[in-house]
Amino acid sequence: MKISQTALAWIYVLMGVLFVYLAVETAETTIWNFGTMVFAFIAAVDFGVAIRLFTVKQAMKKSK
Repeated sequence: MKISQTALAWIYVLMGVLFVYLAVETAETTIWNFGTMVFAFIAAVDFGVAIRLFTVKQAMKKSK
C-alpha cells in the first residue's frame, strides 16, 4: 500500500508543528540553547519537505 504525496506532506506539516511546540517548551531563559535549536532545525526541515511535496504535487497536476 502506497501513501499519497498529499497525505505525506500533511504528516510532515504536523511533525513540524510538533517540533515547533517542543522547541518553544524547551526554551528556558533564552532560545540559544542546544535543544531548542535542534528542535527548530528539525521543524524547518519538516516544513521544507512538506512545501516541496506540495509543489511537486501541483506540478504533476498541472502537467496532466
